[in-house]
Amino acid sequence: MIERTLAIIKPDAVKKRFIGRIIQRIEDEGFEIKGMKMVHLTKEEAEAFYHVHKDKPFYESLTDFMSSGPAVVLLLEGENAIKHWREVMGATDPAQAKPGTLRRLYGFSVERNAVHGSDAPETAEYEINFFFN
Repeated sequence: MIERTLAIIKPDAVKKRFIGRIIQRIEDEGFEIKGMKMVHLTKEEAEAFYHVHKDKPFYESLTDFMSSGPAVVLLLEGENAIKHWREVMGATDPAQAKPGTLRRLYGFSVERNAVHGSDAPETAEYEINFFFN
């Protein structure tokens, strides 16, 4: 089944100059990049994007981090894109991620873990529309 998903190269990976490596991996994995742009979220935009986490203890630090510098957002399309992208990203905690996954290769911590991906079709639709309306 062909799906679309949102991918974000987070500010930590942008700052460390990993954009090209991550995009190369996206292409190597067979995804089609249907949209891509660099953004610098305001604190308010980060809060809106991550509103589902507003009651969680990490919400404040997450939104501070995601508004701390530029990020690259990508609209990816491919066979089972949501599941496939999540497998390529790896576990949220880079220390727990499988070898070769993006978070294991480029992540630093649970929050500063290099990349983001939608976790379900409904989430993907919301997230894609947030950046690519």
